[in-house]
Amino acid sequence: MSEANIPQTPELSQEGLAEDLARADLYGLLANLFFQPPDQVLLDQISASGNTDAPDNQAPLASVWTDLVEAAKHSKASDWKAEYDSSFLGVGKPNVFLYGSYYLAGHLHEKPLLDIRRSLLQFGLEASDSVAETEDHIAALFEVMRYLIAGEDVEVANLTNQRIFFNDHIRPWYEELCDAIDADPETHLYKAVSALTREFLAIEGQSFDMV
Repeated sequence: MSEANIPQTPELSQEGLAEDLARADLYGLLANLFFQPPDQVLLDQISASGNTDAPDNQAPLASVWTDLVEAAKHSKASDWKAEYDSSFLGVGKPNVFLYGSYYLAGHLHEKPLLDIRRSLLQFGLEASDSVAETEDHIAALFEVMRYLIAGEDVEVANLTNQRIFFNDHIRPWYEELCDAIDADPETHLYKAVSALTREFLAIEGQSFDMV
């Protein structure tokens, strides 16, 4: 991911269970898509990532992934940029906010942001000085999850911290974010991202409940 808005994280481990690395990769992809509109290289990678006619594509997560692949195949980077700018940036108040504080406290830069910063301090992570987005941006939170899954420092990157961070800082509001994206009449391509986010995080929540 680009130098994101996001806590500066150490290099990720290349070892580990394939399933966990796949989870980390998906968090990384979603972070990228929410941090900025995808360029043509990323769209081409998504388009080439799978056979949309495969029989196992009927599974819920595979189905929403297929929808994203189709959206990537039939669009250009300029289409995604126009939609991102219109829906998530805009002039004044955007159609859709990507910050947790807005959904949890009704305003930006509220207590939920301070709570996240406190958690990051416990992990030894800090935000990059080169970006303006705050740590409660959904892309930043996904980047933290990516590190907690695949980072090399097992004292920090472990299942317990994944579950706590997810339940404290992502689970309480991600569905409201997806609802807002789905309800925005100017959003079309990003509805596929919303569906993938909703399905993936529902699975994550179910998995953490079993821990």
